[in-house]
Amino acid sequence: MAFVHLDIRCLYTVLICTSFGCVLSSNTEIKVNPPLDFEIVDPGYLGYISMQWKPPLSLDNFKECTVEYELKYRNFDRESWKTIITTNLYYKDGFDLNKGIEAKIHTLLPEQCTNGSEVYSSWSEATYWTPPQGRGETKIQDLDCEYYNWQYLLCSWKPGVDVPFDTNYNLFYWYEGLDQAIECAEYMTSNGKNTGCRFPHLKSPDYKDFYICVNGSSQSMLIRSSYFIFQLQNIVKPLPPEYLSLTMKDSNEISLKWNVPRGPIPERCFFYEIILTEDYTTWVFTTMENEMCIKRTSNKSHQICLLVRSKVNIYCSDDGIWSEWSEEECWKGDTWKEIVIYFMIPFGFISLFVLLVTLLLLYKQRSVLETIFDSRKEVFTRQETLC
Repeated sequence: MAFVHLDIRCLYTVLICTSFGCVLSSNTEIKVNPPLDFEIVDPGYLGYISMQWKPPLSLDNFKECTVEYELKYRNFDRESWKTIITTNLYYKDGFDLNKGIEAKIHTLLPEQCTNGSEVYSSWSEATYWTPPQGRGETKIQDLDCEYYNWQYLLCSWKPGVDVPFDTNYNLFYWYEGLDQAIECAEYMTSNGKNTGCRFPHLKSPDYKDFYICVNGSSQSMLIRSSYFIFQLQNIVKPLPPEYLSLTMKDSNEISLKWNVPRGPIPERCFFYEIILTEDYTTWVFTTMENEMCIKRTSNKSHQICLLVRSKVNIYCSDDGIWSEWSEEECWKGDTWKEIVIYFMIPFGFISLFVLLVTLLLLYKQRSVLETIFDSRKEVFTRQETLC
């Protein structure tokens, strides 16, 4: 009888758990350990950092499962974390070494290993920072880098504030594909001090993080290093467009054309800004093409002038630098009227003046001849009388 009551109680328990969503499973007891020896390693690539770890202990029960790791990382000043899930035992990414780095990782057992629910370990955490040397104001100021015409890179900077006279700076760079960080081989100098770097031909540096460190030295104090990360296609400064032309299609429409800037940048990568001046009115246009048609505001306009500059568009980069402006090209209308005004009218006045002078001279010449003739006639008459 006791066994019957026990079975009924068990049946009730099963029915209640089924009704309210209880799960009688050993999944609630599954646990997994965090990864071991989690660390942040700087291989000397000026900000390209490796985060690495070892598998957790006690994975014997999950030999048939693919163990995953959820990694979160950021610089100290960032509010949001970058998150990746990987099965590898390392992950690499770029960081700003002017600030510290923090990262955390835990082990993840996917649903297929735990009958329907993911299982996470506790977090393993690590931090890293480059010990700062020297006062912050001793580092370089206003680093400016431009990738001219997608061909050669030029960077310049200003020295730090109130640094000793003997302070000098050196630039190092690295991007994926180089075995190690390389020092600038051709410095630009001013008064014997390095103020910039002309980079050599760079092999396949596009669409990769480009890392720069500029450090300094002085015999009297420590100089703070500066770190920078950018991608070269985002700082391209192309050449200006050439051979601009303005052609009147009819009395109201004018065609604008120019040549794509010379160099290795594909034609599809350009974006143009146009300044058009019609007499005393100016408009600004943008276009992806190297030609366009516009309507004149008045078919009586006397002059239309065109300026164009170029930039790499959003389909080839995230950002860019505008080129210099092209040479100005102008169209002038109704030039025959200007010729009449500036040449024909003065010519008419001069011709009229010459004609008047000529007539006056002829009149005076006639008067002189008449006087001579009259005097001769009078002399001849007297001679006849004497005879």
